[in-house]
Amino acid sequence: MKIIIDAMGGDNAPDEIVKGALDAVRELGCEVVLTGRGEDIRRVLRQNGHEQLPDGIGIAEAADVVEIEDDPATVIRTKKNSSLVVALNLLSGGHGDALVSAGSTGALLSGATLIVKRVRGVRRAALALYTPNAANGFILLDCGANCECTPEYLLQFAYMGSYFAEDTLSLERPRVGLLNIGGESTKGTPLQLEAYALLEAAGKEGRLNFVGNVEPPAAMNGACDVLVTDGYTGNVFLKTVEGTAKLIMTELKSAYMKNIVTKLSALMIKKHIRTLKTKMNPDAIGGTALLGISKPVIKAHGSSMAPAITSAVRQAVNTAKSGMADKLRNSLAKTVDKTPDSN
Repeated sequence: MKIIIDAMGGDNAPDEIVKGALDAVRELGCEVVLTGRGEDIRRVLRQNGHEQLPDGIGIAEAADVVEIEDDPATVIRTKKNSSLVVALNLLSGGHGDALVSAGSTGALLSGATLIVKRVRGVRRAALALYTPNAANGFILLDCGANCECTPEYLLQFAYMGSYFAEDTLSLERPRVGLLNIGGESTKGTPLQLEAYALLEAAGKEGRLNFVGNVEPPAAMNGACDVLVTDGYTGNVFLKTVEGTAKLIMTELKSAYMKNIVTKLSALMIKKHIRTLKTKMNPDAIGGTALLGISKPVIKAHGSSMAPAITSAVRQAVNTAKSGMADKLRNSLAKTVDKTPDSN
């Protein structure tokens, strides 16, 4: 298994990206190709005890870097020799099984769409993230790729999310919910109202297991297995969950470190606290799958440190092994004719 990694993408590139790649090769036994400025990558390798390229690590030279302020719509044309574009071309050309980048979400989406291409029938790719909750977790999509959506996009996200949940969560008929401010069918903006009608119709036809509108607290308590929304709302939802999780863990640590009694009580439940910390730690998930692209593309968090990059590579390996792109292609072929305005 060969994973292509954009070594220059992200807030902590290339240092944390390269360290995460080294850990991934050692832990997962995969090969990695790092795209970016060769000397910068080799510097990090030397700092981590590798004077020569270690086994399983390759470098694809790319002189340019896609910056966060670059226009995603034009960066593929204006920065053809950037680490991201080189990585996408390698994936498209069959020189790797999956791609990981912590760089610009917009540029990754645009590049993956134009270079790697969408699965036939997919109108918009969507970022689908496994999100832990009080039950077995759920798939949230879209969580940042498409800020403006049509009801038809949300219907197709529901199909893609359902197929993804079947594979990743081992569910036969995943429960699909529409993120909203209330459970009633009359709630929401025109986008939610129209999307509800499409999802309800698909549910009545037996194509989806649609359970209706789902409020954020209900989603966190296990009301659905797939939560569908537009990318703007999904990203706000996701960052709110992440921020709340960090706040809770910080406050717990502060509470248990107050005095000798609280420290002793912390020792008694240390195992349970560690389990909670792992469950709520976004680094353990590592990345978000870009569903709808013809080959596996994983978007890592922009602030990813080495452990998160390693987790993103693990997700890339698992996604490539699962054949998710082919499964989506085959599954969507059965539903695309039922998706309004699918051409």
